[in-house]
Formats: sequence, structure tokens, C-alpha cells
Amino acid sequence: MAAKSPLQTLIEIAERDTDEAAKTLGKAIRAHEDTLSKLNLLLQYRDDYDAKFRDASARGINITQYGNFMSFLAKLDSAVDGQKLVVKDAERKIEMAKMNWQANEKKRLSYNTLDKRAASIRQAKESKRDQKQTDDFAARTYFYKQ
Repeated sequence: MAAKSPLQTLIEIAERDTDEAAKTLGKAIRAHEDTLSKLNLLLQYRDDYDAKFRDASARGINITQYGNFMSFLAKLDSAVDGQKLVVKDAERKIEMAKMNWQANEKKRLSYNTLDKRAASIRQAKESKRDQKQTDDFAARTYFYKQ
């Protein structure tokens, strides 16, 4: 088995780093989806509670009930605002994970390009050496035929 070149080692490290970055990005996307789901649930609950408040108000409620409805709606609004911040944070984490993945992918592609260039140079040298051997053989054959 031939020893690995330093470039091959770098390519393997870059591939591993890119895979890890992709997994992190996937987790960030799933976490964002979860935060959006929770936000939508809170918004739906707030709308349902608001509809309940309007129905109760139409039937007539006392000042204590009105205060309770308003207090709970304020708490729901606060929870919605808090969840919107959580969603924003999840979006920021997605962007950071995406930039990390892109940087790792760029590095991996650069190393692969360098490896392909090195392989192309090796192939050209081998072809040149083979051609020289063929030319030497042809020259010797020609020389000995005369």
C-alpha cells in the first residue's frame, strides 16, 4: 500500500469537516423548523383565546373577567414575542452553519483541485518518460538494423 500524500490527508480532513458542518447545518434547520412550529402553535392558541374573549365579551363579562382575559392575552403576546426572538436566533444559527459549511466545502474543493493538478502533472511526466523510452527503443532498433 502506498503511503498517503499530505494532500490526501488534507482532503480526508476537509471531507470530514465538511460532513460535520453539513450535519450541524441540518440540525440548525431542524431546530429552526421546531421553533417555527412552536411559534405557530402559540399564535393559533392566542387567536383561539382572543376569539373566546370576543365571544365572552359579546355575551357580557364583568370587570374581573375582562381583566383576566386581558392579562392572559398580554402573557400570550409576551410568549409570542419571546418565541419570535427564538426563531430569529435559530435563523442566525442557520446562517452561521451555512457559512461554515460553505467555507469547509470551498476548502475541500480547493484541495481536490490541487490533487487533480498534481495527478495531471504526474501523468504528463509518466507520458513523457514512456515516450522517451519508446523513442530510445526505436532509435536503438533503427541503429542496430543498419
